Amino acid sequence: MAEMTIAPVATHGFFVDGQWHEDGDLVEIRAPYDNNLIARVAQGRREHAGAAIAAAVKAFGTTRRLPAFERQRVLRRISAQIAERKEEFSRTLAQEAGKPIKAARAEVDRAVFTFNVAAEESTRIYGEYLPLDWMEFTAGRWGIVRRFPLGPIAGITPFNFPLNLVSHKVAPAIAAGCPMVLKPAPQTPLCSLLLAECVQQAGWPDGGLNVLPLSNEDAGLLVADERIKLLSFTGSVSVGWDIKRRAGKKKVVLELGGNAGVIVHSDADLAYAADRCIIGGFGYAGQTCISVQRILVEHSVYGRFTDLFVEGVKKLKTGDPLDESTDVGPLIRETDAIRCINWIEEAVHAGARLLSGGHRDHQVVEPTVLTGTKPDMKVNCQEIFGPVVTVEPYRDFDEALRQINNSVYGLQAGIFTRDAKLLFQAYEELEIGGLMAGDVPSFRIDQMPYGGVKDSGLGREGLRYAIEEMTEPKLLVMNLR
Repeated sequence: MAEMTIAPVATHGFFVDGQWHEDGDLVEIRAPYDNNLIARVAQGRREHAGAAIAAAVKAFGTTRRLPAFERQRVLRRISAQIAERKEEFSRTLAQEAGKPIKAARAEVDRAVFTFNVAAEESTRIYGEYLPLDWMEFTAGRWGIVRRFPLGPIAGITPFNFPLNLVSHKVAPAIAAGCPMVLKPAPQTPLCSLLLAECVQQAGWPDGGLNVLPLSNEDAGLLVADERIKLLSFTGSVSVGWDIKRRAGKKKVVLELGGNAGVIVHSDADLAYAADRCIIGGFGYAGQTCISVQRILVEHSVYGRFTDLFVEGVKKLKTGDPLDESTDVGPLIRETDAIRCINWIEEAVHAGARLLSGGHRDHQVVEPTVLTGTKPDMKVNCQEIFGPVVTVEPYRDFDEALRQINNSVYGLQAGIFTRDAKLLFQAYEELEIGGLMAGDVPSFRIDQMPYGGVKDSGLGREGLRYAIEEMTEPKLLVMNLR
């Protein structure tokens, strides 16, 4: 019988100043679902971070002068290459992040779209004309305002969207003419390294994108170095606000956490609302900042909605992310799965009732629905970042709004109602960055402004809005007298 051979595990270097390097410390990347070794990645050290910053500073002399049509051409080439390598990106994403393959493919499609939108926005970074002859002594004067790229940018990205959230930093930076040093999440660096290949092949200048896995300690240089003009961070609340505290004079954009709420009023299409809440609450096992975590249902339809919702939740299939039929895969770490179960058990011991789920198999947590919870339970007041949703009735709409606002977070919320007065009241009073009318808070399309208030962050992403963060206005006053 022929001896079976096992394919060697690939080793990936990091990308600095247009070159691939493997002289860092090798780190194993393992699949969250079965802990299989899928790759080894060279992790840079502090000296590599310094070299990446120096490369970005040097590249800025070129990127800042590139005309819009060249930046647009690069972005379109990147988009086309991601599309050509869709299955490679999708399977890599499913393996390193544990995202179900059908959701992984959807994320790749969004990254293709993100770079295409950035290509469009790169040619319409508008300024304005200012008439200045408003007083006698300013007669004959007028001004123009243009936006100029800030300079080198540091991007720090999370594990949960290893391609598209990376794209939301890289694409607007290219559109604006800013070089970037990118630190991907330690659990999911592979898609970022694949993206670096696409950016290099698209003709972006050497040093214009540097992709460098780093330890948190060595990544501190990206926060402290004054040559970095903007730091864009997506991740945990505690780390994000600590970065802002240490960032000095540089601009900071923070996309942080949430425990998003949904209001389902009695006039809503209950079946549609339930279907959307299932998708919004359990997509990628609830590991998104805008995942549905709290549902408030008007008391007269609470029973009907809850029956529809729980029935649909019980149909979700858990398991291997590479299985085409899987809806809910593993959490990124077993410690996160254990924490989710602990919070569920704490709630049940304090009087909550399980309507579905409540168990785990290694890193896979069953889709879980709780009711009879209290606002101060962790499953409500903190971000669970797992497949757990609470459903509670309300009698007074004003009280429902107060419950949604009863949170340290303020990212996005959803509301299902046909009553325009209630809708606009919610829009006026909810302390959030975005309200989704007739949908769940987990809705996002990549050109819209995205960000929150309170502990949910600072600044906005979404291509045009991110470009505004990455550029600054400069005034030219003309005196014709």
